[in-house]
Amino acid sequence: MAALISLSAAGLIERDSNSDVLWTWSYPSISQEQRQLIERKGCLDSDNSLLIPFVYWQCNRQWFYVHTQDVSESANLPKVQRFSLVLITKDFNPEKYQTLCSILCQVYQTTGNPAKLLEQYLSVVTKGSCQSEENGTFVVQEFDQKRAYAGGSIKELISKFGIESILIYTGMLLKKKIVVYANDVTLLLKCIRSIPALVWHRQNWSLLYPYVHLSDDELQDLKATSSYVAGFTDAVVEGKTHLYDVFINMVTEEINVANHAKETFAMSKLHKDIAQAMVKCAQDDDVSDQQTIKEISNKTSELINNLKSLAVAPEEGGEPQITIELLKERKLQTSTENFLFNLAVAEGLVQNLYS
Repeated sequence: MAALISLSAAGLIERDSNSDVLWTWSYPSISQEQRQLIERKGCLDSDNSLLIPFVYWQCNRQWFYVHTQDVSESANLPKVQRFSLVLITKDFNPEKYQTLCSILCQVYQTTGNPAKLLEQYLSVVTKGSCQSEENGTFVVQEFDQKRAYAGGSIKELISKFGIESILIYTGMLLKKKIVVYANDVTLLLKCIRSIPALVWHRQNWSLLYPYVHLSDDELQDLKATSSYVAGFTDAVVEGKTHLYDVFINMVTEEINVANHAKETFAMSKLHKDIAQAMVKCAQDDDVSDQQTIKEISNKTSELINNLKSLAVAPEEGGEPQITIELLKERKLQTSTENFLFNLAVAEGLVQNLYS
């Protein structure tokens, strides 16, 4: 059952009236390293008065979802100021786990009893659902994975950066490293989740690291992958150019390409045509986000299919391959030639260079 595969663990953290932060419950277990990670990103620190109701991130191939709420006067939780419900899962689906977190938090607020949390959690694991008249109903099957992938607003992202959105598209298409900066985590999550939809044909959200801190353990996890989209709320990250090829600043609404990647991002007429199509969709009020994703996907499929039509099978047999010599025969603009070869590498059409 999907629920059994996806949910890995749950935990509960409280901040009491003395501003002490305590782990009061977990099931089946949450390691010390995971707890440190969660505490770093949560909003239960005594110095942090800002309430972030829901936040999520990926680390070590696991997804963490945290719902935090203040405790109003409650006979069941008399010494608790604020608490966070943590879910660790194997899949990306913010709406699904925000709903489940909200229900579980309401259960705890109402009862003050972690045993009731365990009861609901196990119901989801074994039955794929949990329900109660007081706290609502959760059914795993109601949350489609593709709907999660299409979440966020691709139109809003493109509208914000206009024609320069092509730099984000190119970075995604060529499997480059993209860093997004915002000074507000809620804004960051809203923006960053839609970026992988620019390459819908891959449907790969495992490269998404929505909320990263500049700590050694998180950066090591990031560096272990060859391409990613990573979000930060620390402005210092802009100076760490070794972490990115493309830097997206949500505060200034600017996109910068790192010096070491400028040649790869040289623009051509091909880029201009795709950029104009993207902006046209974003500016049309009658075109939905889903239709925009489809239009960009169609452009991408056309581009890749045209590239594949140039491939030839090696003399010894095997899958057709693209070589730089084949592209040079087409007498293309240098920037177009470089882009198409890098795309061929990213799509696995170049022998021995990509796997």
